[in-house]
Amino acid sequence: MIARQIVIHEDANATAQGIAARLITSIADALAARGVAHVVVTGGSLGIATLVAVAQNPANLSVNWSAVHFWWGDERFVAADSADRNAVQAEPLFTALDALGLERGNVHMMGDSDSFASAEDAATAYTQLLAEEASEGAANPVFDVLMLGMGPDSHVASLFPNHTRSGQLGAIAVHDSPKPPPHRVSLTMSTINTAREVWLLVSGAEKAPALAAAQHEVNELAVPASAVQGTEATRWLIDRSAATLL
Repeated sequence: MIARQIVIHEDANATAQGIAARLITSIADALAARGVAHVVVTGGSLGIATLVAVAQNPANLSVNWSAVHFWWGDERFVAADSADRNAVQAEPLFTALDALGLERGNVHMMGDSDSFASAEDAATAYTQLLAEEASEGAANPVFDVLMLGMGPDSHVASLFPNHTRSGQLGAIAVHDSPKPPPHRVSLTMSTINTAREVWLLVSGAEKAPALAAAQHEVNELAVPASAVQGTEATRWLIDRSAATLL
């Protein structure tokens, strides 16, 4: 049976701290079981706060970070140094982990507009990279933990309601995003749902209606977050203000 769990924390800061502790433990467990860990990280205010909390948590000393691969669920297709890029916002985490043995070659960033002519080219390159790091014949590594934020419209990664979709595995280009910037690269829902565990990170009262809607029925087109499901567990890690309509 696939575990489905809702964990409610007091506020956004407590949520970030709790997720960080949970992530460090999950990575350590994956390393003990398989010798390598694949983690998909996310941007957004709570996603970045979680990564900062991982960098600050003393328990990070217990992890062999050289055997951890980091991936992105989505990215803004803008210049490499743009503050809009999730990778730029997450740099404090990776800088902190450098001193703990992180291999920068294991931080797999999605392409930017300085390096690729189009979001399609960046998505194709990321799809190829996923396949290169996968077991033979697979489209992507088996992600131990895949973290996603959720918008007030219920979007996850850059999969917005009634917008771009693909049934293929890998990454896709997203244009005319309802939320700026307009051009993005995103993992597909099919790829997201290959992860052992998917964690949805949600805070804020403005997310409460979308959070409630995602719990009632699966409707990928209208409520993308409702269609997210890990192969072993799906965990909603939320704060009290987001949980008011549950």
